[in-house]
Amino acid sequence: MRKNRYTRYLKYPLDFFIAAFLILLTSPVLLSTILLLAIANRGDGIFFLQERPGKDGKIFRIIKFKTMNDRKNCHGELLPDDLRMTSIGKIVRATSIDELPQLFNVLKGDMALIGPRPLLVQYLPLYNEEQARRYEVRPGITGWAQVNGRNAISWRKKFELDIWYVNHVSFMTDMMIFCKTIKCVISRKGISQKGEATMKPFDGNN
Repeated sequence: MRKNRYTRYLKYPLDFFIAAFLILLTSPVLLSTILLLAIANRGDGIFFLQERPGKDGKIFRIIKFKTMNDRKNCHGELLPDDLRMTSIGKIVRATSIDELPQLFNVLKGDMALIGPRPLLVQYLPLYNEEQARRYEVRPGITGWAQVNGRNAISWRKKFELDIWYVNHVSFMTDMMIFCKTIKCVISRKGISQKGEATMKPFDGNN
């Protein structure tokens, strides 16, 4: 990706100030969600912390609201996602409120407001050369794939959309995605794949 003036000089400062403003604006929602999840999760924690690859594959710790409890089976293994999702968690996920704590990741510079979603560390060896290009930019809270199907599309399509963004990142592209994100949040489309609570794991290109 050839850096332009926007990505070189303006994108992070804009992200920082917008994220700070959004944290202040949504603080009542953040505090209310913390209280509700503290009750719903019954001591299993309020925040979900997990290592994810960022720009150039650098590992950082993402923060989200925890929408699932830690219930396990008789073998000590976590139950499937759909059995661990709490009623409050379903609402938090459906309204995308679970993503709001990532605004603090934006302040730290680990993430951007707009960019490819940060995926699991174990996926890193599974990408082909073209798919790995998604790490040429900082991962985002929302992105081109999120406003074009979110979790309802295939992994192959998701990566194609991610690379499209890498090739076309600009201020106007980010503004278009930001506006489309608002529409997607309101419509609540693409939250999960058919028959899944979220999305099937990525198992490579075979």
